[in-house]
Amino acid sequence: MTAAIATARADLDVARAVLATEASGLRALAAGLDEAFTQAVETLVRVTGRVVVSGMGKSGHVARKIAATLASTGTPALFVHPAEASHGDLGMIVAGDALLALSNSGETPELADLVRHARRFALPLVAVTGDARSALARAADVVLLLPAAAEACPMGLAPTTSTVMQMALGDALAVALLTRRGFTAADFRRFHPGGRLGARLRRVRELMHAGEEMPLAPPDLPMDAALLRMTEKRFGCLGVTDAAGRLAGIITDGDLRRHMGPELLARRVDEIMTRDPQTIAPDALAAEALHAMNARKRPITALFVVDPAGRPVGILHIHDLLRAGVA
Repeated sequence: MTAAIATARADLDVARAVLATEASGLRALAAGLDEAFTQAVETLVRVTGRVVVSGMGKSGHVARKIAATLASTGTPALFVHPAEASHGDLGMIVAGDALLALSNSGETPELADLVRHARRFALPLVAVTGDARSALARAADVVLLLPAAAEACPMGLAPTTSTVMQMALGDALAVALLTRRGFTAADFRRFHPGGRLGARLRRVRELMHAGEEMPLAPPDLPMDAALLRMTEKRFGCLGVTDAAGRLAGIITDGDLRRHMGPELLARRVDEIMTRDPQTIAPDALAAEALHAMNARKRPITALFVVDPAGRPVGILHIHDLLRAGVA
């Protein structure tokens, strides 16, 4: 074995050991959740102001992420740096707010002024700490206790497992709160209008082609005329509507290949069409449309958009999803 191979294997061994240690911490955290978690959710869901999240050092970096996750999922939140709080930023924390403070030791001195401020104004205080006897835990209304778990650092010093548990606990709080609030995908989109995520949360009606752009035909239309209409509309398909205006079937390039023969042009579209085609509702998410196109054994490139009565109100092509940044 070469030195390079041995080094690579050693690196992988270290990585796997780190992940195993942190996974063990998460399992212990999940197993130890109790009524304190429910109390924390009850406390935070009743907040009329904002959830102020704070921590120092690595806990501070985690606190920033938790605040961002809360804010983006329907719980108004902000991060306040504990050192800056002592130099004027306490003014950002007002009546109606709650404090979510993170400190693995529970003895972080920089949090002292924040804790005193919360107590002075009777603001709810939820502590995330690894020591139930710490100053932070004793001051808190609710204590979310981190289990005793080994840090993944071989010296047992660098915050690794402890910060992973803090991060996961913050996610658990955020998801429990959004569930309590009935937070929907539409709500989520209001806070995520940009990027690919915002595109995937757009509604089908925002992207579809409607009116005269739709390639539609009655069931008795001859195939020679149908081919001209398919070519004119450029969606690679043709919807067939019945007498009530409902979508009865669809003709695609695949249908044409399957029925190719000398008599094709003389036949009617209802003899060629595929009945009961895949459709989607106008208020479905663009991400749902993409899934519907790709979920079939043979992916499709277009979906007719129908109302509750089954009448086509638009058509959506995979190119529309690509242009919008969904796919």
